[in-house]
Formats: sequence, C-alpha cells, structure tokens
Amino acid sequence: MKFAQIIDFETERIDEIRSVIEQFEQQHQGQQGHPVHRTVLQDRARPKRFLVVVEFNSYEDAMRNSRDPEVDKLSQKLASMATKKPTFTDCDIREQADIK
Repeated sequence: MKFAQIIDFETERIDEIRSVIEQFEQQHQGQQGHPVHRTVLQDRARPKRFLVVVEFNSYEDAMRNSRDPEVDKLSQKLASMATKKPTFTDCDIREQADIK
C-alpha cells in the first residue's frame, strides 16, 4: 500500500527550502526507498504556513528513508529554516483518483 507523510511547518524562506530539497532529490534520484512524489501546499489564510505531502511506494520504504543519515541531515537543515517546528502526520493512501 502506498504511504504518505504530511509535513506541516512555517517559514519565510520557502525558496531556499525548495532549492535544498530539489538538490537533495537530484542527488538521490532513482534510489529505492526514497519518495516518489511530492506536493507543496501553501495556506492562503496564513501564507507562511506550508504543508508538504511526500509519497512513498510503501510504509516500509518510508521507514527505510527515515533511517537514512542523509535524510536526517536534510531534515535538520530544513527545520533550521522553519519559524515553526515541523509536525509530521503519517498516512496510508487508501485511494487516489484523477478527476476530469
């Protein structure tokens, strides 16, 4: 079953965060266990608040990813750029659909 993690944080440095994430993804592209999809949402009522939905092929992949020391370094770096400590919500993806 696919798995998603929702990361909720606030920052004034979203462009820097985006750059760090994109660089990390390029360096780890194609490696098994890393995320397969990322969606970044910005709160309209609170524009400094962001929700990032990161999808994995499985819960097991997500847990392998979270144990990766490089991912831990990335998380610490991103947290240092946040103005509100990130919170994490773990979710099983029960259904996805493209609505046309």
